[in-house]
Amino acid sequence: MAEAESVIGTPDSPDSPDAAGADETAAPEERPQPKGKRRIVALFAVAVLAYLLDLGSKMLVVAKLEGHEPIEVIGDLLRFEAIRNPGAAFGMGEAFTIIFTVIAAVVIAVIIRLARKLYSLPWAIALGLLLGGALGNLTDRIFRSPGVFEGAVVDFIAPKGFAVFNLADSAIVCGGILIVLLSFRGLDPDGTVHKD
Repeated sequence: MAEAESVIGTPDSPDSPDAAGADETAAPEERPQPKGKRRIVALFAVAVLAYLLDLGSKMLVVAKLEGHEPIEVIGDLLRFEAIRNPGAAFGMGEAFTIIFTVIAAVVIAVIIRLARKLYSLPWAIALGLLLGGALGNLTDRIFRSPGVFEGAVVDFIAPKGFAVFNLADSAIVCGGILIVLLSFRGLDPDGTVHKD
């Protein structure tokens, strides 16, 4: 039995063509990555995109909008207005800036740890949005005034009758909604589907 497995390989063995994703004669750069690694790449690609969009928009807002009149985007329904928010998303909990900083750092650590067991593309996208958003607001908490771990987040999207927020907040909310939907559908981060 062991000799047969060494000849044909088993699905779990590194010698198996199924496990490697390609035959041994293919050049290393031509072999497709295992599905788990592709999901991790997707997670970090989404996170980097969300982070860069948030960071770029905040830099633009600080340079061009802070200290100026708000810009009306859709009449009085939507405007861009630079606000410094020491609290959580949507202006809540202004007295707990350090706590929100710690929570963001914990969320980032948990997502990075969970990434090793990730085999679902929808979960990769959801966690990437959460990671990018958390990194975006954590960057503000660390590097903006009044000080390290107490910095105020730059918010600027101001719909009428709603709290002012930023792209990081949007990424976090979208990632959270997607996680709820995936959970209701019974899809786990490791790719398994269960019906309750």
